Amino acid sequence: MGWLSRFLAAVAFFAAGVLFSPETLGSNSVTHLSAYLKLAHLLCFSTAFGTALWVTFIGGIIMFKNLPRHQFGNLQSKMFPAYFSLVGICCAISVAAFAYLHPWKSASTAEKYQLGFLISSFAFSLTNFFVFTPMTIEVMKQRHKVEREENIGTEIGRSKNKEVAKANPKLAAMNKKFGMIHALSSLANIMSFGGLAMHSWYLAALEVSVSWKWTYMAAISSRKFHVALLVYYSCRSWE
Repeated sequence: MGWLSRFLAAVAFFAAGVLFSPETLGSNSVTHLSAYLKLAHLLCFSTAFGTALWVTFIGGIIMFKNLPRHQFGNLQSKMFPAYFSLVGICCAISVAAFAYLHPWKSASTAEKYQLGFLISSFAFSLTNFFVFTPMTIEVMKQRHKVEREENIGTEIGRSKNKEVAKANPKLAAMNKKFGMIHALSSLANIMSFGGLAMHSWYLAALEVSVSWKWTYMAAISSRKFHVALLVYYSCRSWE
């Protein structure tokens, strides 16, 4: 299946999900807008969170352990701009949708904190995209040039780099500069992921609260008042 076919299939499934959602069936245009914004927020947040989780803790580590170092660096130099732009765009859409659904003046304290977490994730991703990533790529290319002069870089891992750097002050200086910039980029990436992780906890708690309330309403409608009472006090314990 080609890229276009996969994209069209995904769009078709999303469209079907919107059409048959409870908030869309038999509702007015205001509720339609709310449903679309909730969908945009959830999809963009989950895309950003999943992408950050994979790149930071899984994909990058696997590539580093299995690719020659220069190949790994060149691949990262192409992947990171796309990664940070994707996460940044998704965070921006999530921020806009969440801010519209929860206006600042009427938002609760928890909702204001969540907006702050999303904005911080967006800001850190933007900083990485415009500041740290270009700097890291430039220093990496300079270091690759020095390493090629020493006939290293085709191996997996950093063992040869560390060995040669002991006798090559220029390479040692490049390693130090690259390490400092890369550390700042990694810190910004972790902070961005942390903001998304905090928001995921909020969404999980919200999902639990909604499921309890649906159970409560179902118990009331079926006249199971003892179940409704139990659910009510359980809901109070979560608040």
